[in-house]
Amino acid sequence: MNTSPSVPSQLISLVLGSTGKTGRRIVQQLEALGVTVRGGSRSATPIFDWNRESSWDACLHNVDSIYINYAPDLAMPGATDSIQALVDRAKMQGIKHLVILSGRGEEEAQACERIVQESGLTWTIVRASWFNQNFSEGAFYDMVMAGQITLPAGNVTEPFVDVDDIAEVAVAALTDSRHHGQLYEVTGPELLTFSDVAAELTRATQRPITYQRVPHEAFVAGAAQSGAPKDVTWMLDYLFSTVLDGRNSYLTDGVQRALGRAPTSFSDYAKNFTNSGGWKEAA
Repeated sequence: MNTSPSVPSQLISLVLGSTGKTGRRIVQQLEALGVTVRGGSRSATPIFDWNRESSWDACLHNVDSIYINYAPDLAMPGATDSIQALVDRAKMQGIKHLVILSGRGEEEAQACERIVQESGLTWTIVRASWFNQNFSEGAFYDMVMAGQITLPAGNVTEPFVDVDDIAEVAVAALTDSRHHGQLYEVTGPELLTFSDVAAELTRATQRPITYQRVPHEAFVAGAAQSGAPKDVTWMLDYLFSTVLDGRNSYLTDGVQRALGRAPTSFSDYAKNFTNSGGWKEAA
């Protein structure tokens, strides 16, 4: 699909989670295209806080489209209520198009997708697998730096997807009507176990990084004891006990359909991050 959009000069997009992994990349790409962007986060002005519905209307005012990124995850209890409330307010504000970031293999996330699809507004679904950037910007960064990835994952394979690819798909969906009504299930180009990931990281960083499987209960208890917020602990428990069971061990063509190119491989991601100065040990 040709994804060189003709962007309306007065287009205003609200990007929820604008300081997060996907959101900040989407903001940068939209601004480069000349789109007026309103950041949606608790640090923005006006603020957007999922837990304070009264804060939403100021963010939604005069907006044409919304990138919906629910934190911490659409699988969380109460997410469907929040998405329904946001959709209702978006309709009242005259917003035209919704793009929602969803999760593969999560029944609760698919329920949120249906709310968007049945909203009466135009929509695009971006359904993603595990992010490459979890190892460089997220929960597993410290494990990489310590040289051992300790997770309760076993030998299940996942098609890790690059956040830059997700952002590019979302930007296309926000700026080009040819993506309306599309569900893009996005993955990387290969299936990898966490042991495979450790091997790729070892090659990229030129230092030994191993994968060590730990019991699920011990992992969750350790996350709680480390001071992780309750919702993060709940999310890790959910992901490793439910989603990481092989249900997502297959590749999809969402990136190719949306962008007309192959998705970024984990090895290219790891090389690029290393070459940019990432994962450097303290001097």
